[in-house]
Order: sequence, then C-alpha cells, then structure tokens
Amino acid sequence: MFDLAIIGVGPAGMAAAVEACALGLSVLVADENAAPGGQVFRAAEAAASDPAVAPDIAPGLPLIAAFRASGADYRPATTLWHCDPEEGVLSLSAADGADAVTARRILLATGAQERPVPIPGWTLPGVMGAGAAQILLKSAGIVPAGPLVLAGQGPLIWLLAVQLARAGAPPLVLETRRGSPLAAAMQAGFDLWRGRAMLAKGLALIAEARRLGVKVVTGVRGLRAEGGTQVERVSWDGGSAPCDTLLVHEGVIPATQISRALGLDHAWDAPQRCWRPVVDAFGASSLDRVAVAGDGAGIGGWQVAEASGRLAALDAARRLGRLSEDAFGARVSGWLGQRAQALALRPFLDALYAPAPDLLTPPDDTIACRCEEVTAGAVRAAARMGATGPNQLKAYLRCGMGPCQGRICAPVTTALIAEARGVAPEDVPPLRPRAPYKPISVGMLAATAESMQQGRE
Repeated sequence: MFDLAIIGVGPAGMAAAVEACALGLSVLVADENAAPGGQVFRAAEAAASDPAVAPDIAPGLPLIAAFRASGADYRPATTLWHCDPEEGVLSLSAADGADAVTARRILLATGAQERPVPIPGWTLPGVMGAGAAQILLKSAGIVPAGPLVLAGQGPLIWLLAVQLARAGAPPLVLETRRGSPLAAAMQAGFDLWRGRAMLAKGLALIAEARRLGVKVVTGVRGLRAEGGTQVERVSWDGGSAPCDTLLVHEGVIPATQISRALGLDHAWDAPQRCWRPVVDAFGASSLDRVAVAGDGAGIGGWQVAEASGRLAALDAARRLGRLSEDAFGARVSGWLGQRAQALALRPFLDALYAPAPDLLTPPDDTIACRCEEVTAGAVRAAARMGATGPNQLKAYLRCGMGPCQGRICAPVTTALIAEARGVAPEDVPPLRPRAPYKPISVGMLAATAESMQQGRE
C-alpha cells in the first residue's frame, strides 16, 4: 500500500511527489503521457533545445529534474480507469498489462482540457483544437503546412501564435474576445498591479507575435469552417481567408471526468462557465481520502498548480501523522503566499476572456456530439421534450455514450439544454460519468481482476 497515489504528472503532480517523498511518504505517480511535464511542460526534456518552445518550457526543467530524483514510483503511459475511494483501490492499465494498487491518500492532478466550442464545420479534417497543435509542436516539432489560422481567445492563443511563428509558420489570428481590457482592469482592481509581472509577460508575447509577422483580426463573430473533404476556408461575419488548418481555442476548463465519477462535490465557476471540484485551501475534497490539485481544481496556471501540489502533499503528510500541526503551519505559509501571488491576475483574465454565451450554443445544424453525430438542434428538441440534463440526454440521443464519454459534448449539451429550457447552466444537473473513465479492453479488465485477487491472497 502506498501512502499517496498521484494521478497526473504535470506541475501539480510533480510538485506533490517531490514534497511528499521528501517527507518520507511512499508515493505512486501514474500518468497517461510517456514523460513528465503535463501539457504546459510536455516533452520539455526532449524539446529543451528547440528554439520554438524552449523559452516557454525552460521553467519546468528544474521541477522535472527534482521529480525524476524524488524516488516516487513513477508509472508513465498508464491510465487510471477506475477508483474505489472508500478502499483506496486504483485500477491502472498500461501497454504491458493491468494492475490494482491501494493508497491511503489519493491526489487527482489531472489538469485542464480545452473548452469544446463547436462551430459550423468543426468536424472537417484540418480543424482541431489549438492544444493538439501545441502537442505536435512540442512532441515532434511538427507544424501545419499551408495557410494556417488560429481562432479564439485566451492566453494560449498568443503563446501558440508565437511558438508557431518561431517555427516558421506564423498563423492568421482571428480573435473572438468580447471582453474589454478597461472593464476587466477595473474589475480586477489592485490585483492587476499584484499580477503585473505576468501581465507584462503576456503583453510581451503579443508584441513578439506581431514582430514575427502574425496578422490579427479582432472582434470576430460568426466563425465557421468551410470545405468539401477537408477545411479549405474559414469565414466570419464580414470576412474570410483560405485555410488548410484551423486551430480553435476558447480557453480551458478543469478536467473533472474522474472527480465527477467519484461523486466529489462540485461548484459552478461563474466567470469561466464550468464546473470545478469543491476543495479547501489544501486541496482536500468532500471525500476523506481524495484531494485535487492544479488546474483540475480550478484554472490558475502552472505556478498555481505547483503551489497547490505542494500544499496537498503537506496536508497528506499531516493527515498520515508524518507532520505535526506546528510543522505543517510553518511549511504551508510560504506556498499559500506564492499561490495567492500567482492567482493575482486571474480576475483580470477571467473578465477579459469570459466565453460569450452564443459561442457555447451553436446553430441547430452544427454537430454538438461528435461521437454520435448529434446536432445542436436535436439536443434542443430533446430538452424541450423533457431531457433536463446530459445524464437524461443519453436516453434520448446517446450523447455522452461514445468514446469521449462526455468529455467533449457534456459542456456543450449542458449549455444547449439550459438555453432550450430557459434556465441558467448551473441549474442543469452536470454529467455523472461512470467507470471505466477511459475505454478499456476486456483483457485489461480481466487482468485487473486477477491482480486484485493476488493482492488479497
């Protein structure tokens, strides 16, 4: 049995493992990727000399090195597909087989996912999320060929635009932002000054993008992808441009597939229009054994994720009797301060890049559920017939029952149901996923059962 099992090896998971191991806890870390870093520092070790991404991943290299040296039982390319939080049993699958382990504490550090925002034509080949393009760039140095368009809003838009431009593929940026910088600054108040270093970094990225030849169209509305067998053109109200690759991005939201499947309490994040787990200052959730750290508990960025991972590890050590209350109080104060400092700019960003309601409720003929090819119009019709949420929608249209298991369609169908029924999105009961959290073969299932039986003998 492990003292602490961590799911995810981004900044939060790595920081938690380093802190927990230093305190003498036995730590298991499982992650779906082949190397540590998460999304923000993906393939950082391999890409450290790549001029397109090196400046942006360099801050993660010391943390990755510390994690490698921590002594944690690290299992890359491993998926958690089921968890029993009462018994602390985690079912894991990997290419070489399946396993079941137990842990006294469980930390979910699963990070964020891109907000799915269907637009007309988004199922055409050549249309993908901006995050997918960044994965290709960091992992393999691949950039799209031909006319490239990056559409949406948020800090990642500018970071990716700069990285692509450094790699010789400057995109056309179609910015869909509706928020006013002045109004956002007024809403942020003094926190804007506290977050001035991060704000300066963002402004520097925008300036670099323009120096590298990135052209920008602001105030874009009515975005749509057009083409026959693949995307050929992107159009918007009042304009269009040739396009072989369209990258769409409207911010990120917490990845809550596992936390919702476990039945953790969640709260509606009004500024970002999404659900997030309810956690205390140290990541503890509504289930005694389970904690959540990093962007999976609320979007904050990698510095916030690192601090929250450290705090969750310290809390685990205290709960397991490895850290006295006095020692705990002395150790957490610095990380609480660092997290508060890193969150200072968040109110400004949330106000500036708040998703517009119409972006979340596409036209009737737009595909809302890609797995089952269900249109937004069909979802609206089902809502008018009585589907009160994405759980009930399964019986009407099978939305959420495909390979994505609702990760992509649930936020969209929730917004559509709310619109059709005339209620607020937070009043629509959220999707309750079930295990397996990711598709698993029958052979893997049998191997996990065998592993669990051997563990009892």
